[in-house]
Amino acid sequence: MRTRLALSAAVLLAVTALPAQAAAPADAHVEGRLPSGAAYVMDVPAGWNGTVLLYSHGYTPSGSPNPARNAPDADTRGKLLAAGYALIGSSYATSGWALTEAVPDQLATLDLFTERDGTARRTLAWGTSYGGLVTTALAERHGDRFDGSLSMCGLVQGGVANWNSTLDPVFALRTLLAPGSGVRLTGFTGQGDARAASDALTAATDAAQRTSEGRARIALAAALHNIPGYNSPTQTEPGPTDWAGRQANQYAAVRGLLQQPAFGWRQEAESRAGGTGRGRDPGSSCGASRGAVESVVRVDRRSRADRRRWHGGQARGEARQQDGLQPDPLLPAQIAHQLRWPVARVLVVALLRGDRKELVAVGLACVVHRLTERPVQRLGQSVHARP
Repeated sequence: MRTRLALSAAVLLAVTALPAQAAAPADAHVEGRLPSGAAYVMDVPAGWNGTVLLYSHGYTPSGSPNPARNAPDADTRGKLLAAGYALIGSSYATSGWALTEAVPDQLATLDLFTERDGTARRTLAWGTSYGGLVTTALAERHGDRFDGSLSMCGLVQGGVANWNSTLDPVFALRTLLAPGSGVRLTGFTGQGDARAASDALTAATDAAQRTSEGRARIALAAALHNIPGYNSPTQTEPGPTDWAGRQANQYAAVRGLLQQPAFGWRQEAESRAGGTGRGRDPGSSCGASRGAVESVVRVDRRSRADRRRWHGGQARGEARQQDGLQPDPLLPAQIAHQLRWPVARVLVVALLRGDRKELVAVGLACVVHRLTERPVQRLGQSVHARP
């Protein structure tokens, strides 16, 4: 009996004397706040492959929830973590056009990651939409911190060009659908002023959508902003010649543009920049280069047969109906979409329709635009605020 007890005690002592097994590494999820007030989030998989991805999220309207994000969606996050990548990102200290805050907040998040997990073997910056602009700013101004960058659908044209391109379609809509309305497109006094302008031009666009002429003009405005006939996964993809379906999709996108980006978001950006600027020639988009003029001539030559369906008076219109030919109200916008320069597109549409009054009106409107409609100039400076 004593021998058995002695053996049991010896075995027990031997087992307890064995070195403790190291716990298996676990996935790490860390959240916190930067000194700026921005939230940050980090996910590091147990089998980290040594590469960290710094994600810059897209535009968040002022006043909307603004959580930290380190991937565009949960599915992408899961797949990247499973592949061994560490994911980090911040909310930026403020929402809206927050480039001034976004770049330093993203760098601060990367610094915290390095302090916690060590220097990564590779550091990649990536972002979507407005976050693509943040990503590009990071890569251009802090290239020594990154081994590569990926801007997905990024606003890499910069602040000034972005807001100028947003101004193009709303200027066309006001000129063609609400001439003389006085709807303000820039220089808003506040969000209420921007909302009133948005409501007014949206109402004019909704009314125009109920007529064939109005739908053609809406399609033209969409072309000026490079909005295709299938622009959202929530839409039904129209067939190659389903022009009505394509225009309906364009109308939905144009209406969304009027509801927020072109007015409310613009006002927030203007307020950050101290108002609209006066430095750049606002009519630069009203000019056409030699190449653009050549494109107009070529499109005009190719479309002579189609222009015959638009030219002429009531008698020829009745003759066309007797022959079973109905003019396609979307044809001018389809042809104009092939042109690169906005005003060239507008003028070609007027030419194709044979509407001299509209041609003169658009030409005069462009001159007025050159003299009076000043796009935001100082927005791009926020990108350079932290050289």
